[in-house]
Amino acid sequence: MLIVGCGDVGLRAARVLGRQVRLLALTSSPARAPLLRAAGAMPLAGDLDDDATLARLAGLATHVLHLAPPPAHGEQDPRTAALAHALARRTRPRALVYVSTSGVYGDCGGAWVSETRPVAPATPRALRRVHAEEALRALGRLGVRVGILRAPGIYAADRPSGTPRERLLRGTPVLRAEDDVYVNHIHADDLARACVATLWRGAPQRIYHASGEDGLRMGEYFDLAADLYGLPRPPRVSRADAQALLPPALLGFMGASRRLVNRRLREELRLRLRYPTVRLGLMALPPDQWG
Repeated sequence: MLIVGCGDVGLRAARVLGRQVRLLALTSSPARAPLLRAAGAMPLAGDLDDDATLARLAGLATHVLHLAPPPAHGEQDPRTAALAHALARRTRPRALVYVSTSGVYGDCGGAWVSETRPVAPATPRALRRVHAEEALRALGRLGVRVGILRAPGIYAADRPSGTPRERLLRGTPVLRAEDDVYVNHIHADDLARACVATLWRGAPQRIYHASGEDGLRMGEYFDLAADLYGLPRPPRVSRADAQALLPPALLGFMGASRRLVNRRLREELRLRLRYPTVRLGLMALPPDQWG
């Protein structure tokens, strides 16, 4: 098995896999090699931004987990396109799983969203993910069993910036209730388990929502976290005031409202989430994280 983009979620997936497979991890950083070896993966030098370094991937793995993000700019993902091209050159993998984003749906006005909803990317970031999905579907037409996990916000206490704590300590405001948006979350451990379940049990060319079951508004999420941490709840502001107070990246997340249906995850992949709600996930904090 080959993991492409073996960061936080990839390392968690490696722990789930254990010794079930011979594990390889593509990396462009020699400094990460000891960490990858400690996780049970053989480091494999390669750079998704350099096509020539990917030639050795052809015919190498029967299963591929693709977690590498697109570039930070543009409306396409040349990294995923290069990976798909390399994997198609010789004996193709039997299965490939890609972690995309729920942002591909755009703003859904707070509606419950299933995997059959057409994509409506409204930002360059979402367009890059749609492009990546399309590149991998081309592999599906060549006989590879491609599974796409569309994930929302990823959290975990042992993940860098993986909880709302720092934002709460800064007193960053959230939208008032009448302007607020629905958000979705997945614990990093559950996302890793969803990746492995899709590798083994995912249907061909199938999309799954790797999401918890909350359907909270963003302000409710931060209020919940503040109460659990023993910190003040964040101030509430109007959307107009938020435009002047918050950075564009954060405003972008406040511009889309949707609630993800995860029935396929539960029924088709038979995955029982350890943290179906963010309350359960945040309550799993180590003692030194509490207020």
